[in-house]
Amino acid sequence: MSQILELLTNAVGIDIVISGTDMDRATSYWDTTPAQAIALARPRTTEQVSQILAICNQHGHPVITQGGLTNCVHSAEAQKEEVILSLERMNEIESIDITGGTATVGAGVILQTLQEACLEQDMLFPLDLGARGSCTVGGNVATNAGGINVLRYGMARQLVLGLEAVMADGTVLSSMNQMLKNNSAYDLKQLFIGTEGTLGVITRINVRIFPKPTTTNAAMVALQDFESVTKLLNRAQRDLAGNLSAFEVMWGDHYRAVTVEGANRSPMSRDYKYYIMMEAEGGDTANDEAGFMSLLESCFEEEIIIDAVIPKSESERVELWDIRENFEAILEPKPIFLYDVSLPIVEMDNYINAVEQQLKDKWDDCEFYVLGHIADGNLHFFIRPNDKADKTAEQLHIDSDEIVYGQLQRVNGAVSAEHGIGMEKRAWLKYSRSEEEIKLMKLLKRTLDANNILNRGRVLGDV
Repeated sequence: MSQILELLTNAVGIDIVISGTDMDRATSYWDTTPAQAIALARPRTTEQVSQILAICNQHGHPVITQGGLTNCVHSAEAQKEEVILSLERMNEIESIDITGGTATVGAGVILQTLQEACLEQDMLFPLDLGARGSCTVGGNVATNAGGINVLRYGMARQLVLGLEAVMADGTVLSSMNQMLKNNSAYDLKQLFIGTEGTLGVITRINVRIFPKPTTTNAAMVALQDFESVTKLLNRAQRDLAGNLSAFEVMWGDHYRAVTVEGANRSPMSRDYKYYIMMEAEGGDTANDEAGFMSLLESCFEEEIIIDAVIPKSESERVELWDIRENFEAILEPKPIFLYDVSLPIVEMDNYINAVEQQLKDKWDDCEFYVLGHIADGNLHFFIRPNDKADKTAEQLHIDSDEIVYGQLQRVNGAVSAEHGIGMEKRAWLKYSRSEEEIKLMKLLKRTLDANNILNRGRVLGDV
């Protein structure tokens, strides 16, 4: 281990590689205990990333790549024997091209920083999620992040035009395409998008940006059955002519759990079964608001919507969004388990009911909180077993997984919609990917990372 430290320090400098108590680094955003690793490397350039990986690869030493540490599936939590490769210093916004609709950024740029820089030039980078103030664009791309605007703009994958990545052996692969159309043979950037740092380390990215919408119309609405949820979604997609950008659903138990004293204020009755935060963005200042209000009024008349709150200011709009995004009130006491799945919308109601019934059969006092992006097939939920049998948190998590993923397999769903696989979901990947698919994934891993140094053990386990 001391040899690796010496080699790395000699190659890139003591200001780049630190170890021991000098690391002063939390395990993750969710776990503030000190990180376990033999060293922390914080390069400033792609060349330094290349030097670090070349040395580690030569000696077969494992490397874990880190961005904003907000990952939910233990993809970026360092093990004791690993070298942490943090891209936090590679945080330059190199350019924003309004004409071409592109931005070039370092992998360590904070998502919110890029969003704000684009807004200053009346442009929009539409990828948006609750961790925007901490997560990095490189991490977003490496995990193919989704968030609240997927319905209109797609996942991170759809927003990436080109990227630069460093292979396990230090080879720099630069494919910084800036064109929307480039059909010149293989699209190699896809090897690194959503593969959680297991095939290479993303260092720079060209992303798509869009003109900032000139109108934003939002509402929080209440409904009494899931059929009404799907009816409203279909009507909104039709009547808002492509302007619908967000359609976030909270089941009643979740809404009530997050609208408690000391957390979020409820702007309406807390007794409904479903709450939806919906938003439309457009460019027709004369007609967009009228069209949005017409949709709400017609859905009221047809009793699809039974209550609604329309924000009268930006601060009120943010307050409504906080109800959807601020779930701190339900994170204690532990253990509580977060899930991120996707499945056909038509299966959602039966799926949730089946999962809830099995959870209640297993744990009488189990708490089950459901929310989701819905329109893109994505559900998130929290499960607190409140077990009385004194099982370990690890065993409780396995028992909960068996229920959640067992029911999901029945409807051909995916064990991860946007959070990735990491270490947490490795055992369940076979529920969403065929044996042949997993074999091909392992072949890619062995081919591109022959010494298995990159994010070892994540996603695929043994290769």
